[in-house]
Amino acid sequence: QVQLVESGGGFMQPGGSLRLSCAASESIFSIDQMGWYRQAPGKQRELVAQITSGGFTNYADSVKGRCTISRDSAKNTVNLQMNSLKSEDTAVYYCNADRRQPWGIDRYWGQGTQVTVSS
Repeated sequence: QVQLVESGGGFMQPGGSLRLSCAASESIFSIDQMGWYRQAPGKQRELVAQITSGGFTNYADSVKGRCTISRDSAKNTVNLQMNSLKSEDTAVYYCNADRRQPWGIDRYWGQGTQVTVSS
């Protein structure tokens, strides 16, 4: 069981930047893919960014060019840097970890961190 703890959320102004961090309870070398999702009020949870154990990244169209996901293996963390924040970035942001198993994929979630972008 992988435990994930997010940090770095809060109240931001439009045009500003944020950095979210997700700390895993074990070595991220053992995790095939990690990512960030978000869920705004009344909307479904959606992918923001993913990074594989090999370093390949994938971003939602809505954040491409504004967002960078990275892994810090020494600290067992995955970080999300987002710039040029917009009000529509307001959501609860969840860290995710996927581990392949012979029977499928074990998926883990953090508790979420609120990001509010408003002037």
